[in-house]
Amino acid sequence: MAKDRHVMEALGKTRVVVENGKVIEVGEPQTEYCPIFDKVRGIKKFTSKSAKENIEFRIKDFGLFTKDRAVEMEIFVGFGASETFMTGLRRGLIDTSVTACDGAGTVITNNPKLAQGMGSRISGLSETTPIPELIERIQEVNGIVLDPATAALDQVAGVKKAIELGYKKIGVSVTNVRDVREIRELEKKHNVQIIAFGVHTTGMPENEAKEFVDLVDMTTGCTSKWIRGCVAGKTIAQFGTAIPIFAITQCGKEMLLERAKEVTDPILINTMKLPVQPDEKQPRPLI
Repeated sequence: MAKDRHVMEALGKTRVVVENGKVIEVGEPQTEYCPIFDKVRGIKKFTSKSAKENIEFRIKDFGLFTKDRAVEMEIFVGFGASETFMTGLRRGLIDTSVTACDGAGTVITNNPKLAQGMGSRISGLSETTPIPELIERIQEVNGIVLDPATAALDQVAGVKKAIELGYKKIGVSVTNVRDVREIRELEKKHNVQIIAFGVHTTGMPENEAKEFVDLVDMTTGCTSKWIRGCVAGKTIAQFGTAIPIFAITQCGKEMLLERAKEVTDPILINTMKLPVQPDEKQPRPLI
């Protein structure tokens, strides 16, 4: 039988390895506290134990890393990448999205509910293997799995494939500067529009963060010291103050404002010098 192995960085960038639906290895958290996990799950301090328990909860709750994984899911956060792409697809700001899903790897889809469901409750996925039943279910609801045989995580190849399929306005989640650099080259070469959303930025080195902020349309600040530092003077809109999403370009700002229309919580819109990062609300320590 083919190996079933998935690696995710979650809860303070703790490396968690899951095989056959069981957590088999847990690293040490690199940060201590995140306001989202405190609010949603009441977790006050990240430990190997809280990371393990949280991943086990996700396995039980919606079938993370298993063939029974839910693929069309409810909203989890206001302005996450998957939520923003869902709205962008619904409202025609993008015509497809390139995101990642455990058990399937890079997936291209124009189904808003699928874009949301695959991404809404996963953390930084660094390795995954194919789950054939899950891939089949993704394909049934209009998901194109980049490589069903290996479940490769390759956002650049995903964008290439979306361009080959004839898409012209493509939303893509990106985690590193190398990928977004190559994606911008593809955008120029094929004369398409690519909206790049930076995700999982915790721990990104300073030199990379500087270039990353210059290349993406919007990015989450996560627990990244450097993204949060480098956006000053570059961000034109900010969504949220604890785990902020920064819009860097006009089309990033427009897509996030479009998303704001669908957020059901009351919203404050105000003009001020950005970024706004009140001490008591921040994750810690920033790395």
